[in-house]
Amino acid sequence: MSEITLMPGIGICATGLEAESRRMEVIANNVANAQTTRGPDGKVFRRQDVVFGQKLNDAFGKKDSMAGVEIRDVVEDNTPGRRVYRPGHPDAGPDGYIEMPNVNTVAEMVDMMSSSRAFEANLSAMKTSRTMATKALGILNGNH
Repeated sequence: MSEITLMPGIGICATGLEAESRRMEVIANNVANAQTTRGPDGKVFRRQDVVFGQKLNDAFGKKDSMAGVEIRDVVEDNTPGRRVYRPGHPDAGPDGYIEMPNVNTVAEMVDMMSSSRAFEANLSAMKTSRTMATKALGILNGNH
């Protein structure tokens, strides 16, 4: 006989909420540093991106069943930044140009909206799972 569980959907949604929350933090950091020409390491800021991966369930030997999403890595985007002519800037080279971060704030805001929508979808699915579990418990207890 197969096992019936009432809460796996909530756990899967929780991993999505956590992952999208972290993605929004990374995007916010990119936007905040869109003008940072010199970081603590002395280099121009490089935008970062979150890499998601499928989280597999390793409980009860079910290594191939899905258990949600996880963040595999936060990687640096190596696309070049734009060069801007600002001869008086402290980071300007002998030619008067500075390298700006490779952050496109419009693209970052689109990513933020996408991440926010995914967060809302996971939250909605979690609420629906909770409602279904509550109703199932009510049926089991004879309260229908």
